[in-house]
Amino acid sequence: MLISLLITVVFGFIYFYMKMPALNLHTAEFYTFAYLLCAVYAGCMLFVTGFRARAPREYWKQLLKKCAVPVAIAAVLFVVCVVGALAGNVLFRAKSYAKLLDIKEGDFAKEVEEITWDQIPMLDETSANTLANKKLGELSDLVSQFEVDDESAQINYQDRPVRATYLNYGGIIKWWNNRSEGIPAYLLIDMVTQEVTVHRLDEGMKYSPSELFNRNIYRHLRFRYPTKIFYDVNFEVDDDGVPYWCATTVTKTIGLFGGTDVTGAVLVNAVTGESQYYDISEIPTWVDRVCSASLIMEQYDYYGMYQGGFWNSILGQSGCTKSTSGYNYIAMDDDVWVYTGITSVGGDESNLGFILVNQRTKDARYYVCAGANESAGMNSAEGAVQQYSYQSTFPILLNIGGEPTYFMALKDASQLVKMYAMVNVSQYQIVATASTVEECQKNYTELLAQNGIAGVQEEESAGEAETSGTIEEIRSSVMDGDTCYFIRLQGEAVYYIINGTEYPIAAILNVGDEVQIVYEKGEGELLTGVSIERK
Repeated sequence: MLISLLITVVFGFIYFYMKMPALNLHTAEFYTFAYLLCAVYAGCMLFVTGFRARAPREYWKQLLKKCAVPVAIAAVLFVVCVVGALAGNVLFRAKSYAKLLDIKEGDFAKEVEEITWDQIPMLDETSANTLANKKLGELSDLVSQFEVDDESAQINYQDRPVRATYLNYGGIIKWWNNRSEGIPAYLLIDMVTQEVTVHRLDEGMKYSPSELFNRNIYRHLRFRYPTKIFYDVNFEVDDDGVPYWCATTVTKTIGLFGGTDVTGAVLVNAVTGESQYYDISEIPTWVDRVCSASLIMEQYDYYGMYQGGFWNSILGQSGCTKSTSGYNYIAMDDDVWVYTGITSVGGDESNLGFILVNQRTKDARYYVCAGANESAGMNSAEGAVQQYSYQSTFPILLNIGGEPTYFMALKDASQLVKMYAMVNVSQYQIVATASTVEECQKNYTELLAQNGIAGVQEEESAGEAETSGTIEEIRSSVMDGDTCYFIRLQGEAVYYIINGTEYPIAAILNVGDEVQIVYEKGEGELLTGVSIERK
């Protein structure tokens, strides 16, 4: 018995270390782990004590005699598993599934802030990752040892929409060479200016997915919280630039295995490994991604299908709705909200409305807006420039003049952005395209006015203004194929955007230079420069 127990313990430790199952009755992986332990113990007992019989019945008798405890444990777990699964079956608990997401109806024009062209996030994940890889290629000390992760997450960093991505070790040898210092930096890609910033750390990140052994972030979490069910682990950055891992914790609220819902999150300092668990109502406001988009879509689909009961979802399907095939994110109230269109289960190309869900608090709002779904909006934008065969990115939902509007970039075969498009959700024949975001928004606003959209009037020129001073900060970014310079003067909070192609003098300006700038009047942190002169 002692030999069998020892072998079982050793096997259990190795399995737990490699597979990291949650020790929780609400997960299938726990039952797999328990069955394996019972099987290993029983097999060892039979092998050590001898196992001989002339008929199958004698085999069974010897098994029960020598391994009564593991057999009894396996039988009890099987009964618990079956009963728990039946108790959470949607056939019996359809109403409970429909209540997983608490949805309130909202007013889009009032609740979603209208933004100007210089605040529109223009980058999708593919473009952001391309820029991040290009930036890493410019850093000789990093590119030979590290790789940019394939995914980037949209977060709000210091009130700016950015995509955050981290670095992975380039291989096991490079991990061995750099493991003592850790990963020295992470990257933030501004979704408006497309500027990539490399944030170097005084002390490298010691905990990440590409670490091996105990510093692997998933293993680190499992050994600290063996009973927690982790749904997702996201990279986050607090307002001071400290990198964290946000591990979403969930539980099963219906039966044993049904009704996955978020309970909170564990925040792990990526440098030190220190961690703390927060209930969902107590999560710090700088955290943006707790409720994953996939879980939100799943919960809405339960709501849309089963709010009228299980049999209604099969037979009459009265009032049954579902989310559309895609989703995207918008920044609002210093949080990241996921949105998707809502359509009938019939699967046509029209939307009944759409939902916005806060990824930190799970606050969910439904907006009635009959119109085109995202795919139809993309097709409409591509059709407006069909002579170029451009492909549309998945749209971002914006409030332009109080109107729900799809905004998307149009790319060529090389995945380079060539144009931008805005499509009215309710009247998707209203399509504006242009080579710049500013011109696109101007064309779109004019189209809304021409079509008599309520609350929208043609804009008059805001006029120009002039300022002068000493340059305190200057940045650059490639926009629409041109290098643009973002210049901030001493004592001012705004940046003036100067096109380097039109005004080459901007390329040789330095901090401390005295300049005179003529710019277009407007609101926001970014203003378009009309001309610039050095004094």
